[in-house]
Amino acid sequence: MPDSALRAATFLDKGGVGKTTATAHLGVALDRHGYDVLLLDLAGKQGDLAKHFGLWKEVQDDDDRWPNITTVFQEEWETISKKLPNAVEDLTLPTGEGPDLIPAHESLDGLDAILGNIDEAAERYSRLDAFLTGYVEEDYDVILLDLPGSTSNIAYNGLWAAGSVVAPVRPGPFEAEQAAQLRRDLETIRTEQGVDIELEMVLLNEVDERTKAGKAYLDEFETEYPDALAPTQIPSSQDVQNAQMNGETLFQLERPSKTAQRAVDAYETDAKELIERLGGGE
Repeated sequence: MPDSALRAATFLDKGGVGKTTATAHLGVALDRHGYDVLLLDLAGKQGDLAKHFGLWKEVQDDDDRWPNITTVFQEEWETISKKLPNAVEDLTLPTGEGPDLIPAHESLDGLDAILGNIDEAAERYSRLDAFLTGYVEEDYDVILLDLPGSTSNIAYNGLWAAGSVVAPVRPGPFEAEQAAQLRRDLETIRTEQGVDIELEMVLLNEVDERTKAGKAYLDEFETEYPDALAPTQIPSSQDVQNAQMNGETLFQLERPSKTAQRAVDAYETDAKELIERLGGGE
């Protein structure tokens, strides 16, 4: 196991590309490989990661939860954590499928503006990293961050804290451009902010390599991202939506369809490869 927690953020400056689904399934796959995994939802107050694990009602019933994910970004967090020894435990929920989850909270809506009032970029974008380093990473082997589908102060905090990006992409011309833009944005961050954030994995969702179009898109991404493309792409499967409606991942299905099983196998393979790329291989 790694000496300190390996980190990665699922991110693309576009919504609806499968970031939350990838975060959940990679997290469960890593747990099945023996890693202690924490999932952290920064993607918005709708709490999609909590919904994915059937925890949304529990989160809603406790909507005045304090501390919550927004609290860790505040200057008072250190004082709060000293006065409340169980503060980090109070943030965290078991998913029932292995990983732990720090769910999103409705107060995330105002967090971006709060962070925007911090003048220095190094202070504005390092709040989450300080929390993970000081209070979380000793308890986990892997931390996966589900980021908003748009560039924001919250997203920058996630990128700085993770240092590595998994970019789920649906095959298509517009989505290919979004992946290309992400690569340019990371280079801009390196140049202007002096922070090295690697594009560790491009993960194609809902791709059918048996079709001419699917093969063409795969060839395109293999050419554009020879080092970053995931070893196995995620096929389209109706069981993904069926499992989500039941508050679970594909790993929980007793009788998965052939496409669902292919997706499970793909997530297993890609999870192991992600660990290697993050430097956690044996």
